[in-house]
Amino acid sequence: MAVERPHPVRVAIDGCSAAGKTTLADELAQVLADRTEREIIRVGIDYFKRAPELRTAYPIESPESYYLDTWDHDAIRERLLLPLGPGGDRRYDAEIRDPGGQALPDMPVRTATPDAVLVADGGFLQVPALDGCWDLRIYVYVSFDTVLRRGTERDQAWMDSAAAAEHRYLTRYIPGERMYVEQIRPRSRAQVVVDNEDPANPRVIVN
Repeated sequence: MAVERPHPVRVAIDGCSAAGKTTLADELAQVLADRTEREIIRVGIDYFKRAPELRTAYPIESPESYYLDTWDHDAIRERLLLPLGPGGDRRYDAEIRDPGGQALPDMPVRTATPDAVLVADGGFLQVPALDGCWDLRIYVYVSFDTVLRRGTERDQAWMDSAAAAEHRYLTRYIPGERMYVEQIRPRSRAQVVVDNEDPANPRVIVN
């Protein structure tokens, strides 16, 4: 699928936890770098989280807090997506906080080339605050059973145990992601869907 714009092309790699978003984004960025002379900008949206002390709209451990209050949509839009969009000055921030939401040292503002390609991965990328800022939306689909299994396996190390990780997924992450899926229907809105239930044999569907 060819996407050309008179400004940098902004590609969203959206999906639930442990779907394989980061892996796909890294692989896509590498393929583009190998096949084109265009600048490839690789950004993880987890570097645009709100500071924990600012997540006050909902109880911090609630699904609503995870879905609606964890990411700084204003910063994502104003400091990353709009500068790379129509009429933007192409001066952007690639990160503002670490994935835990702690402020990073002042990072230099970067300037993209006019024909750059942004490849950004993260959750909830098709919420209304961000949806109009993407030029291509790719949704990585896995079932919630797969989210639970993969997420528990992946996150048990930093959550102290598999039981703690499973509890967090069942009470916070999956309910929050279910809200997003039911409200936004990201799978049907994306131009491209990657069914990643079997990572060895992903299926690509063009909507």
